[in-house]
Amino acid sequence: MSDVPNVTDTETRRERSEGPPALEFRNIVHAYGTMVAVKDLSLAVAPSETVCLLGPSGCGKTTALRVAAGLESPASGEVWMAGRQLNGGGRAVPPEHRHIGLVFQDYALFPHMNVLENVTFGLERMAERDRRARAMDSLALVGMADYAENYPHTLSGGQQQRVALARALAPKPAVVLLDEPFSGLDARLRDSVRDKTFHALRQSGAAALMVTHDAEEAMYMADRIAVMKDGRLVQDGAPRELYQQPRNPFVAAFFGEVNRISGIVQGGSVETAVGVLPAPGMANGAPVDVLVRPEALRLSPATVNSIGPGFAKVLSARLLGRTSLVHLCTCKTTGEELHLHARVPGSYLPVEETIQAIELDQSQAFVFPGGAAK
Repeated sequence: MSDVPNVTDTETRRERSEGPPALEFRNIVHAYGTMVAVKDLSLAVAPSETVCLLGPSGCGKTTALRVAAGLESPASGEVWMAGRQLNGGGRAVPPEHRHIGLVFQDYALFPHMNVLENVTFGLERMAERDRRARAMDSLALVGMADYAENYPHTLSGGQQQRVALARALAPKPAVVLLDEPFSGLDARLRDSVRDKTFHALRQSGAAALMVTHDAEEAMYMADRIAVMKDGRLVQDGAPRELYQQPRNPFVAAFFGEVNRISGIVQGGSVETAVGVLPAPGMANGAPVDVLVRPEALRLSPATVNSIGPGFAKVLSARLLGRTSLVHLCTCKTTGEELHLHARVPGSYLPVEETIQAIELDQSQAFVFPGGAAK
């Protein structure tokens, strides 16, 4: 994972907020024909909090966002904003009356309007002078004030996305909904626009719900992440909590590559080729699945004759910039054919066929009952 901003702790931000959630789903169910896309979703977003809905394609996250926006009417359940019920019980508040800002992945700018006109479009109830001032303030927030007279076709994809964000923020909505807003940008541009968006949302004070399938992006942007799978919420919490305390193999693996090792519990622990891990609450003889992040394997040179758990042979090593990826095999040291990946800092590139000693960082290794949902 790359570095993420040093933001205020999620719980502290939520404790400082007063009143009802800015956005709340209560037992939302939504289906397309016979396919149930969202299953009993309950989730709240506090004022000024950014929450990311994270999961693979088809997990229901975009459907949930569309329900919040009023673009879809759920089969059952309720959406609330700032203590106001928006659907159910005969209520059906349309999108334009929900006081939300929408940012789509395709920008959705009007090509015949310049940047300023695009941003002022949703401010028709304000006086002309006030509209211009508000729009320019919003453009300044995303670093696009100098492009007010430009037309969308003259802007890069990243610039167009920042204009779309300015347009969403200009009416000062209580909630901003972002649907995969950076997915259409190349990697270098995505980092820059993501950072601008992060700071603009913080300065605006709006609550935000963002959909993404990119775990690193969710960790960068969010105070809290809600992981979805097959239409259900499987875990939500601060990024650090989900990364360090995943509830199941699916969540653990979604936040990055993992080495998978099978084992058997003996005396409250499980012995693996990379070290011994505690297995509290699991019965002796129970099969377990051990998931170990590549960065949990710390390497150092060992003697050629070193054998047994804690040692492995180097298959190859590749420099990836700030880190190196080392391919390992335990076949020569333990007799077990186990292929492992270790991600080590800097340019440590051990020679092929040499033996490496492995030190395991237990905080990045997880033990789950054998056969737990992947």
